[in-house]
Amino acid sequence: MSLKTIALGLLVLPFALVAEEKTLPLVLPKSVALGTPKPMKIDNLEPVSKTPRVLPKVPAEAVNLAKGAPVTSSAKEAAAGDFSYVTDGDKGGEEGFEVELPRGHHWVQVELPSASVIHALAVWHFHRERRVYFSVVIQISDDPEFKKDVTTVYNNDATDELGFGKGKDYCYYESNEGRVIPVAAVKGRYVRFHSKGNSAGPSNDYVEAEVWGVPAK
Repeated sequence: MSLKTIALGLLVLPFALVAEEKTLPLVLPKSVALGTPKPMKIDNLEPVSKTPRVLPKVPAEAVNLAKGAPVTSSAKEAAAGDFSYVTDGDKGGEEGFEVELPRGHHWVQVELPSASVIHALAVWHFHRERRVYFSVVIQISDDPEFKKDVTTVYNNDATDELGFGKGKDYCYYESNEGRVIPVAAVKGRYVRFHSKGNSAGPSNDYVEAEVWGVPAK
């Protein structure tokens, strides 16, 4: 075999190993937001974009692993609604589609069917109003207690109120588009969503969460 043939073979091999991808097949609920966002003085508030959002790429076999998955919470019981709403597949913004947690810092946790490689997350808080939710921190772990092997994939807690470190991600106005977080192939079975109140009140409200990935081999 000539050196030229060997070189060509080496060039071709990496391309053969590239996994097939697709754009995240996100399905949005209809917009039911009332009014315009109230101006807010928040240092890390995301500027309003005039260009369409670009969704991340995920492996072709990736699915929403959170659909119908069990949900637990730091709250003993919901102030309104049910924890199961977070993964029931209904993202509507009307009253009654969300679970409301008590005031202060609380989280909801999604347990996937098995340990998985996660490539993207999407979360919808209550979006009938243009609210901003504070101290939004999203973490992934194989430990249901989140005491070890924890990966933080989103953190807009700029003042470190929750104790996870100062976040560099944006606060943002809720809408029917939710929040999509690209994830760099993080392995885990549990996803925990933290927050601490919002611009309209002290409650923590969740409509839906999606976890896009593939079961770990």
